[in-house]
Formats: sequence, C-alpha cells, structure tokens
Amino acid sequence: MTPFYRALRELLTRLADGEPIETLHPWWSTLLATLVGDSPADASTLMVTTDAGLQPVAVLGLPADVRGRHFSLDAHPRLAAIASHAAVCRFPPDSPLPDPFDGLIDEDLSAVHDCLGVALRDGERLIGVLTLDALEAGRLATLDDEELLAKARLLGTCLRLASQLSQTRSRLSEALDQERQPPVTMHWNSPAMRRLDETIRLVAPTDMCVLLQGETGVGKERVVRALHARSTRHRGPLVQVNCASLPESLIESELFGHRRGAFSGAIQDHRGHFAMADGGTLMLDEIGELPLALQPKLLRALQEGEIQPLGSERVQRVDVRVIAVTNRDLAAEAAAGRFREDLYHRLGAFPLQVPPLRERREDMPLLVGSFLADNRVRLGVSNLRLAAEAEAALLAWHWPGNVRELEHTLGRAALRALGERLGERVRDHGADSRRQAVIRIERHHLDLPTDEPAATTTPPERSAATGSDGPATRGDWPVLRQATEDFQRRYIDEALDAHDGNWAATARTLGLDSGNLHRLARRLGLK
Repeated sequence: MTPFYRALRELLTRLADGEPIETLHPWWSTLLATLVGDSPADASTLMVTTDAGLQPVAVLGLPADVRGRHFSLDAHPRLAAIASHAAVCRFPPDSPLPDPFDGLIDEDLSAVHDCLGVALRDGERLIGVLTLDALEAGRLATLDDEELLAKARLLGTCLRLASQLSQTRSRLSEALDQERQPPVTMHWNSPAMRRLDETIRLVAPTDMCVLLQGETGVGKERVVRALHARSTRHRGPLVQVNCASLPESLIESELFGHRRGAFSGAIQDHRGHFAMADGGTLMLDEIGELPLALQPKLLRALQEGEIQPLGSERVQRVDVRVIAVTNRDLAAEAAAGRFREDLYHRLGAFPLQVPPLRERREDMPLLVGSFLADNRVRLGVSNLRLAAEAEAALLAWHWPGNVRELEHTLGRAALRALGERLGERVRDHGADSRRQAVIRIERHHLDLPTDEPAATTTPPERSAATGSDGPATRGDWPVLRQATEDFQRRYIDEALDAHDGNWAATARTLGLDSGNLHRLARRLGLK
C-alpha cells in the first residue's frame, strides 16, 4: 500500500471513530504531502468549502498563516475556473488570471509560471479544491492527469464522508436535545486551545454557571459566544453587560429593572438585563467590579431564579444561564474579603481559564492569517503578507495584550505598509489602484518594542562560537535572524552529508517538502 493510501485510510479511520474534523489538521497535511510531496510543484493546497469560501486545511510551500485565510470564488477567478472544470484544470503559463497566492511568497506569481487545480465534488456540489503551483513554466507537464484526477476523486470521497459524518452527528444531537450544535470555526494548533474547545463542548449544553477567567485580550468574548451557540439556549438572547461600566447608583436597576416612580428620574418601567436574557444567556463581564452591597441580590437571582425590580412588590421568575467573566483572581479576591465567597463558589460552578497568547504560540499563524485576510478586505488590496523579519518579530514578542494586541498591531501595520506603498507608487509611477497592490508588512511597520523580553524564560547561555568572528551581534547577543540562519545552514549541511547530497531524502528527514527546502537553501546560499 502506498503512503497516500495509508494516509487516506488513517484519516478515514479517525473520522469513523468520531474525531472532530477540526482536530484532524495533521492528517490532512500528511495526506497532501503523500499526494504531491514528490511532485515538481513548489506550492500546493488542499481546501475545503465553508460558508466564508474555500479554506485551506493543508498547505505545502506556503506560509502557515494561509490556513487562517478564506478564499471566495468571486474574488479569485483561478479558483472559480478550477471549481467549474470537470477534470484537471491547467492554466497557460501566461494566463492573465491573478493567482490567489500571489504576494504570499517571495516569488512573483504574476509572472509566467505553471498552475493547475482539481475540483473535489459530491455530485454537483463543490466540497473542496486541490491546487498545485510551480515557479517555472512547464514544470507540471509531467504529471499524469488521469492519476491526479483519480486521487482527487478519492480526496473528494474523503471530504464527502467527513461532511456526512458531521451532519449525522448533528442530527443525532438534534434528536437527543432538539438542538443542532454549530461547528467550530477555528482549527487550533495548540494543545491548550484544543483542550479549551473540548471543555466548551462538554459544558455548553448544561445550565451550569461558568466562571471564565483570563488576561485582558485573550478572547473571552469568543468563548462566551461559543458557549451560548453550543447550548440548548442558542435560539434565545445573549445579553452582555459590563459591570465596571455601570454607575453604582444604577447598577441594581440595570440588572434587575425598575418600575416607574421607583426613584427620582424613573419616568417609565425598565426591563433589567436579567429579564432581557430570559430564556438565554447573560454574560456578566468584569464581575469582580460588582459592588459588595449588590452581591447578595445577585446570589439570590442565581439560587432562586427570581428577581425583584426596584419599586415592585412582586418577584419575577427568570430562566437565565449566567457566564461570569473576569481578568481578576476571584479566589484571591474572596479570600481578601473583597468578593463574597458564597457568590464566588456559585458563579464558579464550572471554571474555565483562557490561556494567554504567549502560552499558545502554535496558534499565531492561524490568527495572523485571519487578521491579515480581514485587513486585506478592509483596505481593498490584492493581498497582505508578512516579511520574514516581521514574522520573527511577531513570534518573539511576548504579547501582554494577547490576541487583541495582535489584532490591533497587524491592523496598524497593514495601514502603515499600504500608505508607504501607495506613496512609492505615486512618486515613481503616478497614481495606481490599490486593488492591484500586494502589500508586504515589514518589521518597522509593526512598531513593536525591541528591548522587551520575549518570554519569562531565561535565554540560553551564549556559546563560545558567537565571539568576534561569529554572527552579527547587538550588544552581547547575536542578531536573531543571523543566528537562526547560521543554525539552519549547519543543520541542512549535516543532513545533506548524512544522505550523500540527496536533497529529496534530506527534505523527508527534515520534515520539509522538497520545494520549501530548495527555496530555503537558495536563500541561505547553499545552492
């Protein structure tokens, strides 16, 4: 049995065993590698159809952040041509249609190159595409169309089975609880986020109070939305209230409501947030800021399911699932007497901790790809990509503001890079349409500090090799890029020696596809 069929069988086995599609990225990647890894292609993708367009589940020869992007058929005519073609769709080397990956690698794909693709179908329905690109015209001519089409049909069968299994599980879930669970939208790389999503799937269908904790900017609101969307209350309202933003004199009225005349200025009845969330979910953000005097009333609402609006003599029944959110250590706050201990235990029936970005750096490429795709649309440009130095800077920074800081940093950098690019075009070539621009974000566009530690761990000791004859230094340390490239040169050289100069065997040993290794070797001066 060939590696491709073994990889296909492994993937189908895992799907049959009930593993969620979103956790199977490593097996999709293995499948793609066994299909095209030995081909003359420099870049290839396996994409699946989603509500937002085509999303890569595996890539070779392209930046990892491509997996965080979506490609709509309307915006990418080559993908649209592949999707409408019945067999292997080959493009002429001088095709005027823009390549969807142009600008995402150093090489210019707007110039002459080789490109083909195959649509993956379930009957007439498009369920994905397979694409291959080579930088030299005619390089892909040796590929057997019939063999490629046969394997693509098997891939299509695999995707169809995955879709059918997902739909079957959704129908079973609906039969059990009359509610269909929505899919996960981000396929995390980090074990920490995968565990968090597994826990969300576990607790979401219950009515337990959830205490959601995490640093500022880690994405707690995303978790709240996921908990609500996966709950049996997802057809009901999701009401969000920030306890810190409510004036202390009005917070009781805002939460529980009031009757006309209950206090000066109460000229009409007011429904509080609990009443608004009846039948749904109430998110109490920054719960640690709730005044001590009001905490007993919140405790009663949680225990009894009853509220009493200000000025009313009657209690009101409400059916609300509460998710409390905080960036404080509520256990320490309760121990210090700044938060009621009984309320803390009530809210913390099921605690969840969202990890900071520095503890899940494996997810950076996905987040970066998603944010770059959003900014590409917002700025109206052909493509946005990161220079190698910018990517290294993102990975080195410790992100005290977490995902929110990353999003804002990339948004500002994209705007700076666009302004710089448009200025150059106007100066050198006259006015030009930004729609045709491929914007490259450089290190200086990020405007990240250079003197902060990248992590809390202690850096390794310098080796004796980094003396005056070693790599370029800044202070007592080698410049990161130079030190990294020196290590890569030595590592590749040793692997080549071990395989008697065989590049294909070396690529397999290093876990790289052949095209990636050759490009890296050229950049390092090894070829």
